[in-house]
Amino acid sequence: MWSIRQRTLRMIMEASLDSYPLEFGAFLRAEKEVIYEIAILPGTVQGDHHTLFYLYNKPIDFSIVGTAHSHPSGVTLPSDADRNMFSNTGPIHIIVGYPYGLNNFTAYDRTGKETELKVI
Repeated sequence: MWSIRQRTLRMIMEASLDSYPLEFGAFLRAEKEVIYEIAILPGTVQGDHHTLFYLYNKPIDFSIVGTAHSHPSGVTLPSDADRNMFSNTGPIHIIVGYPYGLNNFTAYDRTGKETELKVI
């Protein structure tokens, strides 16, 4: 089962709030299914309904296991574009929603199926 350190989730929420009303996006780093850090890709574009990652800027780093991004609308359901990105960028993904409290998130696997993510 995947888990995330509370301070890492808090950092995602604070960055999302700082980016509001635009989306925030980052990659997740983990060790033994514990997400411990985010990685910001150079050139990431934030929009009001999208986050664009330029994957050619993604380092060769086997600790990167997925993505986190915000939905300023507060709805944490993945779009078709989100599901496509999930399938290409790792086994675990987090969508956080406004107002960006520690309970305003949903985790998904690479197929877009909701999955459990324990906060530790």
